[in-house]
Amino acid sequence: MPEPHAAARASDVYLLFAHEPYYPGPATREVNTTLVAADTLRHPRVVQPDGTRIHDLLTRGRTPGEIIPLATLTHELGGGAGWPVVGDFERVILDLLTLVQTHSCDALSLGLPEIARALICTGPESQVRAFDAAADEFTVYGPDDRTRVLTEVGMFLTGLAAEQPFWPGDGLLPPLWQSA
Repeated sequence: MPEPHAAARASDVYLLFAHEPYYPGPATREVNTTLVAADTLRHPRVVQPDGTRIHDLLTRGRTPGEIIPLATLTHELGGGAGWPVVGDFERVILDLLTLVQTHSCDALSLGLPEIARALICTGPESQVRAFDAAADEFTVYGPDDRTRVLTEVGMFLTGLAAEQPFWPGDGLLPPLWQSA
């Protein structure tokens, strides 16, 4: 893992992650993907120091307003080989979902279509192949399609964040670069 102090930090970065689908209430659409502000990873109800380490990785060298899928972090960590050094991302995701479902932070809860969800679950240069049985052919979706999905999520986020910034929760722990 690169040195925590090596690159500039971006504010207003967002983590996008897929998860097991759930229905937040009767007659609601399935939620299978969630977006939270990066600072939510520093919430005291997120397993620590794992959340703070992921926050450090997520904000290092990014552009303000950037949406980073969890799969991008996995890609940057050598296809996941570096996760043991950073932390237990699965536990962190479960903790983030608990925060979202208990309204302890702001989030954008999405029900992405199957292909869009698959694209954010792959690395930035990966492809997703889908078989169309009616046409008896495969369709290949790649990085440009993934970028379009992230752009659409970003447009929706922009509308929400224009009303007020995403609230990451209360009592946040300091970032690694401030606690070192």
